[in-house]
Amino acid sequence: MTSALSDEAGTPQGSGLTGPVLVVGAGLIGASVGMALGRAGVKTYLVDTDASIAHVAASRGAGSDDPAPDDVALVVVATPPDQLGAEIGRALSAYPDAVVTDVGSVKVRPLADLIAGGVEAGRYVGGHPMAGSEKAGPMASAPDLFDGRAWAVVPHEASSALAVATVEWLAATCGAVVTRMAAGEHDQAVARISHLPHLVAALAAGQLGSAPAEHLALSGQGLRDVTRIAGGDPALWRQIVAANAAPLTELLLSVRDGIDELVASLEDGDTERLEAVLIAGVAGTAAIPGKHGGPSLTLAEVTVAIPDEPGALARLFADTGEAGVNIEDVRIDHDPARAYGLVELDVSADSADRLVDALGTRGWSAHR
Repeated sequence: MTSALSDEAGTPQGSGLTGPVLVVGAGLIGASVGMALGRAGVKTYLVDTDASIAHVAASRGAGSDDPAPDDVALVVVATPPDQLGAEIGRALSAYPDAVVTDVGSVKVRPLADLIAGGVEAGRYVGGHPMAGSEKAGPMASAPDLFDGRAWAVVPHEASSALAVATVEWLAATCGAVVTRMAAGEHDQAVARISHLPHLVAALAAGQLGSAPAEHLALSGQGLRDVTRIAGGDPALWRQIVAANAAPLTELLLSVRDGIDELVASLEDGDTERLEAVLIAGVAGTAAIPGKHGGPSLTLAEVTVAIPDEPGALARLFADTGEAGVNIEDVRIDHDPARAYGLVELDVSADSADRLVDALGTRGWSAHR
């Protein structure tokens, strides 16, 4: 196969593409891909069924919403899940010299749609950046959305070596870390680490709609942490969940078994069985990789009272840095009745006491 992407070695040229990139779909992910490519100096075009969305994305630096030229070298399909198979097929037909990828969260169904349609798919390789937000649309996009995040590259049996290398180049150019896997393996993985948590968060958040106002007045950061992702677009998540039904069903049945065990332990007053459920949860959180893909750090939480005024958070961060302590994570719990909040700093356990002492000497009220 000859492509505008290839050099004599048949791989994407080292500094980038020899032809432009076309992004199909200018929402959060598509616009962010365009912005990341623009940051790297790659000529990018955008198209969306809603021309105004493409125009907004273009105005934010995600590329040009002018008609794409014929020499497009790479097409990135960033449409909703229900449209992926059809849009990938259209891109393969419309740009016969281009590599085609997508950024959808499910990989088995689009590939099956292509095969069922008799599409020659050697130039197609699936992709899925593990980044996003509960917010949607190009106004939520950012050029650094993928920096340091995993990007699954999902070739199939007929994928050409050039296509695989090109999609890996795309992921790296957008700042992501490439993880190559098969379509079925990918869909099982995202069901476990993304789709199931979203559904569980939705179930938990769904219990709040009929809660009395005095109950909700007690809400804290823990509730916000658990339910935040439930704020995602229901129409989009309906498509994602339906497209990945088989592995999700298996996981949900396992969760149902866990809920049955939890209910039985409460009904029977069996605190040992209750504790076993909680211990399993602790073990699961410990299994989540830490930063840079390494093992999880043993963290401690340092809580600091902070006034609700300009510069207070910057001063706290500066004082923490001067104490030689690295902040691993941060949350802010605002007190609706008072003009201050509580900042929860996650730091390594062996530096927590030192940070509490250092902040105390600088006038902060801090405790573990």
